[in-house]
Amino acid sequence: MKKPLKSWLLASSVAALLAAPAVSTANSDLEKLTQNPANWASWGGDYAGTRYSKLSEINATNVKNLQPAWSFSTGVLRGHEGGPLVVNDVLYIHTPFPNTVYAIDQKTQSVIWEFTPTQDADVTIPVMCCDTVNRGLAYGDGKIFLQQSDTVLTALDAKTGKRVWSVQNGDPKLGMTNTSAPLVVKDKVLTGISGGEFGVRGFLAAYNINTGELAWKGYSMGPDKDTLIDAKKTTTWKDGKVAPVGENSSISTWQGDQWKIGGGTTWGWTSYDPKLNLIYYGSGNPSTWNPVQRPGDNKWSMSLWARDADTGAVKWVYQMTPHDEWDFDGINETVLVDQEVKGQMHKTIVHFDRNGFGYTLDRETGELLVAEKFDKSVNWATHVDMKTGRPQVVSKYSTEQNGEDVNTQGVCPAALGSKNQQPVSYSPQTGLFYISGNHLCMDYEPFEVSYTAGQPYVGATLTMMPAGADVMTGKPDGTTNLGQFTAYDAKTGKIVWSNKEQFSVWSGSVATAGGVVFYGTLEGYLKAVDAKTGKELYKFKTPSGIIGNVNTWEYNGKQYVGVLSGIGGWAGIGIAAGLDTGEANSNSEGLGAVGAYRSLSSFTKLGGTLTVFTLPSN
Repeated sequence: MKKPLKSWLLASSVAALLAAPAVSTANSDLEKLTQNPANWASWGGDYAGTRYSKLSEINATNVKNLQPAWSFSTGVLRGHEGGPLVVNDVLYIHTPFPNTVYAIDQKTQSVIWEFTPTQDADVTIPVMCCDTVNRGLAYGDGKIFLQQSDTVLTALDAKTGKRVWSVQNGDPKLGMTNTSAPLVVKDKVLTGISGGEFGVRGFLAAYNINTGELAWKGYSMGPDKDTLIDAKKTTTWKDGKVAPVGENSSISTWQGDQWKIGGGTTWGWTSYDPKLNLIYYGSGNPSTWNPVQRPGDNKWSMSLWARDADTGAVKWVYQMTPHDEWDFDGINETVLVDQEVKGQMHKTIVHFDRNGFGYTLDRETGELLVAEKFDKSVNWATHVDMKTGRPQVVSKYSTEQNGEDVNTQGVCPAALGSKNQQPVSYSPQTGLFYISGNHLCMDYEPFEVSYTAGQPYVGATLTMMPAGADVMTGKPDGTTNLGQFTAYDAKTGKIVWSNKEQFSVWSGSVATAGGVVFYGTLEGYLKAVDAKTGKELYKFKTPSGIIGNVNTWEYNGKQYVGVLSGIGGWAGIGIAAGLDTGEANSNSEGLGAVGAYRSLSSFTKLGGTLTVFTLPSN
C-alpha cells in the first residue's frame, strides 16, 4: 500500500533533517557567531567580508580616550599579517612562520593552549615570496583551522589545541606555500595556494571539516575539467552582457602547455553568500612576470570567481587584467553588499584590485556595473571599457610593447598595487568603503627566464618610488607619501576623501557603528578616523609596524579593539629579511620594495605583539 503523499513528504523531511546537521551545523553556527558583535569569528567579521562591527561603545566622540588595556608578545619576528579571532570570549592569534597558534583567556590574559606545527624551515622559507606571513585562522564546528606555510592544512580542537587532522595541500619543493586565511562553509573548509613567482598553477580547494578529505579542487587555468567550468553554463562579461565562456576558455589563451606553470595563485581571501550558495575570490598574476614569454590573455589569471560552495562549479568569472604585464595580482578581497547602482538594486560584489581600479559587479550574474580608479595617479590604463570589460592600456606603459630588456619607467601603480592584500571595510551607515592603500609608481624591466621546478620564475627587475601625484585628481604635486587611507563610493566609483600617509597603509581596517574606522600604519600607529569626514581622532604607537588587520569585539560588556603589530610583508621585507644593505644596487631587492621603503627602518623595528585597547572604566 502506498503511503499518502503528505506522510511521505513528512517522512522525507524528517530524514533530510536527520541527515543535514553534519552539513549545515558548522555553517549555521558560524553565521550565528558572526551575527553577535561580541565575536570576531572570521577574517572579515562576517561571510560577506564587510569588516563592519555593530558595536558603538567606542564612538567618534569618545575614541580620543582610548587606552591600551593589555598586550601579548608572540615571540616571533617577521611580518604579522591577519588579525585575532574572538569566539565565545576566547581570543585566538597566530604568528608568521613557524605558525604558532595561541588561545588566550581574556580575563587573565593567560595562554589556555598553544600549538606550533613541525615544519622544515630549510625547504619552506626559501620559497616564500614577500616574507613568511600568515593571514589568519578560521573557526567552525568547534575547530580552529590553520593554514601552515608548508601548505599543510591543520584542524585543531578549539578547546584543547590538539590536532584533529591535517592534510597536505601542495608541495613546497615545487615552490608551493600557503599564506591565506581559510574559510569554513557548511561542512567544508576552503583554502588556496601560493607560489605564482615559482610557476605554481593556482587553485581553490575544499576539504571536509571532519576528516580532511578533499571534496573538490578548482584550478585557475587549464581545461574545463580542471577549472570546473561548464562551457555553456559558466558565464563572463563580454560585448556588454553576460555570455557563456565557451569550451576550454582558459587553454585557448595560452601558448602550448604554458598554462601548466601559469600562476593565477589564490593566496587572498574568500567570501560567501549563503542565500546564493556561492563563494567569491580572486586569482593572482600569471607566470612569468615577463609578458613577452606568455602571449594571449592568460585566462583565468587576474580574475574574480563565483563558485558553487558544494561542488566548486563556476557560476561566472571575470578577468580584470587580461595578459597582465605589471604583476597586478588579483587576489584582493571581495566584499558582498546590496546596493542601488544606476537606479536599480543589485546584490553586488565589490573588489579593489592591485591594478588601481575598483570594481562593482552583480554577484548573481557577473554583470559589470562600475569600474573606476580609486587612486587617480594610476596611468597604465586610461579606463575600463564597460562593454568589453577590458582596461584600455596606454602604450607608453606597456612592458610587452616596449619589449624585453627595456626599462619601462613611471608605471603607476607599482607592482604591489594601489592596494595590496590588506582588506577594506564597509560601513552601512555611510555606504562607503575604506581602503588601506599604496601610492607608488615603478620602473619595470622584463627579461627572459626559464622554468625550473622549485626555482624563482619571475623574469623582471623592478624599482619603486612615490607617485608624486594627488590621489583625488592624479595631477603631479611633488608629494612623497607612499600611502593613503581612502573612502570610496562603490555605487558611483567616486573617491569621497583620502588621507595621505608617509608609508603604505598595509593594515586591514574595521568600520564600526560608532562612526569610527580603525587602521594601522607601517610606522606602528593604530589610528581612528571619522567615518564620514576622515578626520583623525586618535593614534597610538604600538611596539612595531602594523601590517595586521584591526578587529573589534566585546568582552564582559566592554568593547575592545585589537591589532597585531610586527613589521614585515612585502612593504617591510627589507627590514624583515635583512635585505636593506644601504647600497644603491639594493633598491631592486625584495622584488623592488627595498628602495622605496628604505627610510622605514628609522621609524620601527622587528617584533610581534598583540595590543588590545578599550575605553577607561568610569
